[in-house]
Amino acid sequence: MKFTFLGTRGEIDARSRRHGRHSSALVAPGVGRVRMNKGVMIDCGLDWLEIVHDINPSAIILTHAHPDHAHGLMHGAPCPVWATRETFDLLQHFPIKDRFEVRPREKTTISGITFEAFPVDHSVRCPAVCYRVSESDSSLLYCPDVVAIKDRTPAMRGIDVYIGDAATLTHPFVRRAESGALTGHTTVKAQIGWCRAEGVDRAVFTHCGTEVTTAPEGEAEEAVRKLGLERAIDAILAFDGMELSVKG
Repeated sequence: MKFTFLGTRGEIDARSRRHGRHSSALVAPGVGRVRMNKGVMIDCGLDWLEIVHDINPSAIILTHAHPDHAHGLMHGAPCPVWATRETFDLLQHFPIKDRFEVRPREKTTISGITFEAFPVDHSVRCPAVCYRVSESDSSLLYCPDVVAIKDRTPAMRGIDVYIGDAATLTHPFVRRAESGALTGHTTVKAQIGWCRAEGVDRAVFTHCGTEVTTAPEGEAEEAVRKLGLERAIDAILAFDGMELSVKG
């Protein structure tokens, strides 16, 4: 499976050379170079509004309806779009022609790639999921916005790579809503702990926050690497355009 990080920036004002566009990815079967019109695009934030038609993916699948994940579809989509019912309800005014519902814990195969949604704690207004993404004998978990994964063990069981949330490295951005639900972002450090607990030895972090994008180049990358080494996890930061081959 070939995984390309199209963008790695979170919903922040700061940008950098390595983290210029909102977090999005393109995934395709096989290990050769991904041709843009042959991959499934995961998330399409506002930064992609004018260029999503140039990427021309075979399909788009959304984690949730926040602007940095879905508002690139304000003018419509060049392909079918998959999302949960809650996400489509929030995007009902977008002129998306071909809509297909994703149901949590049900597997959906799109363009040769299998997606399984797992609900996460992140937002009350825009309920979010992460995706277990599989092809042949390889799999990963794509979780760009997260406080906690509701069914973490089955979501992470046997995956080759965990792809997580780099909004913050060691200081959580977590609040408790009036309903009692947790919202915001947990830390890279905590997610590396999840990997250790679930037997996953490789982690990549995207959706970078201000702490990452404003740091001198190489500084945040080294901090993530060291956090991984503390738990015997191979941990790195993704950057825009980075390609990842995932093999079982």
